[in-house]
Amino acid sequence: MSTTQSDRLRGLVEPLVAAKDLDLEEIEVSRAGRRGLLRIVVDSDEGVELDACAELSRAISEKLDETDAMGEGEYVLEVSSPGADRPLTEHRHYVRATGRLAKLQLAEGGELVARILAVDEDGLDMEVPGVKGRKPTARRVAFADIVKARVEIEFNRKDKKEEEA
Repeated sequence: MSTTQSDRLRGLVEPLVAAKDLDLEEIEVSRAGRRGLLRIVVDSDEGVELDACAELSRAISEKLDETDAMGEGEYVLEVSSPGADRPLTEHRHYVRATGRLAKLQLAEGGELVARILAVDEDGLDMEVPGVKGRKPTARRVAFADIVKARVEIEFNRKDKKEEEA
């Protein structure tokens, strides 16, 4: 996708996304056989409901039909949320992942799997799980020390409502 097309699509789509109180996370244009594929990923602090994706898809489709931003050929439009295991790349991603387990690749080398307890402008306060009966330990990680980060999916963790009951 050319930068010009990307910028033009972002200019068309971003106001529609913002009107739904969502954040535009990604725009990707690719080919799927003879058709183009336009994938738009949105998110919010509360997550994204399926109905919101459907409404937004209709609004974006109408806007694209009014323009030639996707060219003359056929294309498929997908509007979705980022998914549970998406990379954490923006400050807001870390804030939304507070309370979740994350896997970090560190600039010094090595990996760290720990729970995000708090996020500020400089980095993360994390809890490293104890091993073999040991107590968890606290650790501070600066954003500058993080090469890559991703939420780890937990299948056996009780959610907050269960813990409070």
